[in-house]
Amino acid sequence: MVDTLDMTGRKDPVEQAIAGGRSLWDDAKRRLFNNKAAVVSMWVLGVMMLLAVFGPMLWVHSYSQISAQTELAPTFENWHLLGTDEQGRDLVARNLLGLRISLAVGLVATLVSLIIGVTWGAIAGFVGGRTDNLMMRFVDVLYAMPFIFFVILLLTVFGRNIILIFAAIGAVEWLTMSRIVRGQTLALKGKEFIEAARAAGVSSPAIIRRHILPNVVGPVAVYVTLTIPVVIMAESFLSFLGLGVNEPLTSLGVLISNGAKEMQDKPWLLMAPAILMAVTLLCLNFIGDGLRDALDPKER
Repeated sequence: MVDTLDMTGRKDPVEQAIAGGRSLWDDAKRRLFNNKAAVVSMWVLGVMMLLAVFGPMLWVHSYSQISAQTELAPTFENWHLLGTDEQGRDLVARNLLGLRISLAVGLVATLVSLIIGVTWGAIAGFVGGRTDNLMMRFVDVLYAMPFIFFVILLLTVFGRNIILIFAAIGAVEWLTMSRIVRGQTLALKGKEFIEAARAAGVSSPAIIRRHILPNVVGPVAVYVTLTIPVVIMAESFLSFLGLGVNEPLTSLGVLISNGAKEMQDKPWLLMAPAILMAVTLLCLNFIGDGLRDALDPKER
């Protein structure tokens, strides 16, 4: 068998993968786990997710327990390791709960945007023609709208409901996802395996489900990891404006907002949520960069 060379004189990556007895997904996984920053970020984020899920239940203080020890500085006395807030509530418990809420908002809102964006983009790209033109002009119109103002209006009218926050932010972030999926679908629908499926009588919904969507997983996975930090920041911005979750629940955005008001006199109120937010965003961005490099066909 004669090796196929590309323009740079290297062997074709597909033939290399076949000859080595491994798939291109195996190759991408190997490159991802060779990225030390991405691997460390996955471990750190995994630990933080475990703390967010189980920490508030296992910690010695409740996040809603009010005491007379208000605005206490960090101390080992009575296990107030990060101090207390203006109502005497333990800040370790409050930060663990805030991390849980912020991660939940990021994951659920991103899932909402993923479902809407992938469905919209795949249909627009595959159907094409006037349908594609109409659907994407609708996306362009929505891009022109001040959506953060729209979210604020929803929360003002219907109240600060955590489910509404999930849905509202997710409904804002699907636009770019739809464009990415549409572009990938347009590139795929002229391929031979799609034409073969059409010739075999496979219906359009089945082609989208079986052939289009599995082939756009790579770019979508990268964008999802980069969307979660954007969603978390959007929720933090709303919380900073006082439109976040209702008491006694809290989020990192609420804690940062409260800590910023007392930053000069009581810096410990701000430090812990700010560090948690920064570490979470850095980990997600490192994982997104690692996925992008691992799934980049130019790197194969």
